[in-house]
Amino acid sequence: MKKVYIAGCGGMLGEAFYNVFRKNYTLKCSDIDLNEDWIDYLDFRNYDDYRKDIIEFNPDYLFHLGAHTDLEYCELNSEDAYDTNTRSVKYAVSIANELKIPILFISTAGIFNGEKDCYDETEKPDPIGVYGRSKYLAEVYVKNNANNYLICRAGWMMGGGTRKDKKFVQKIISQITDRSKEIFIVNDKLGTPTYTYDFAKNLKLLIENNCNGLYNMVCRGLTSRLEIANEIVKQLGLQNQVKVTEVSSDFFKKEYFAARPKCERLVNKRLNSENLNIMRDWRSALTDYINSRYYNQIKK
Repeated sequence: MKKVYIAGCGGMLGEAFYNVFRKNYTLKCSDIDLNEDWIDYLDFRNYDDYRKDIIEFNPDYLFHLGAHTDLEYCELNSEDAYDTNTRSVKYAVSIANELKIPILFISTAGIFNGEKDCYDETEKPDPIGVYGRSKYLAEVYVKNNANNYLICRAGWMMGGGTRKDKKFVQKIISQITDRSKEIFIVNDKLGTPTYTYDFAKNLKLLIENNCNGLYNMVCRGLTSRLEIANEIVKQLGLQNQVKVTEVSSDFFKKEYFAARPKCERLVNKRLNSENLNIMRDWRSALTDYINSRYYNQIKK
């Protein structure tokens, strides 16, 4: 079997990659957070350690997954954000080029300014905060310097359950499990969810078809934070128990002070044109996620 080195594999996306790829590939997974017995310790911000670990494994592919994704943390710790989200990617590119293997880099819808209704792969990024800039600089570096690469842009991630999901769906679910009777949801943020398992499966399809270059890779269907919250409540059958109250982003400005694009909707233009889009509609993916990770817990 071919070998894949997955760096930064301790998060929600890493879990999905591990479970999707381990059946057909020999994996080595690393992270600074040793939250699984299949993860080895590595801080990919240390070039020498990163290079040594990869060369010893001698993989056929290098997947660079890890990043700081908390926007407030990035604003307050910009040096660490760039070190983790940008400089480490330069290390990964150098190592992949040395071994003459492809590199996978995970980018984000957060590299756009949010002024348009949606974004395909031809749109020019214009990030508005430290997180977006750190990811966009890394994306540009990969394009300009990697000999063989895949860049896959994700949207609003969901996956990993209570242990690893630190994103919107988990925050809504945690309020519901805490028996909140009313949840406050912004009505001015638009985007496209990305279920980690669908993302990993579509990436596997690209690898198996020897694809390279840039792809948007999000669930089908354009939506909003408000619509997702209402759908969660609906799927759990709690419409009569949980009230969803609309608020503007200003309602949370103290807690979430980092600038966020109004619209982060991506369109999988290239996947569609190459007939390689197996990403499901976001509602179907959300149903799968809730049923597999939350339904029994909430119904207790």
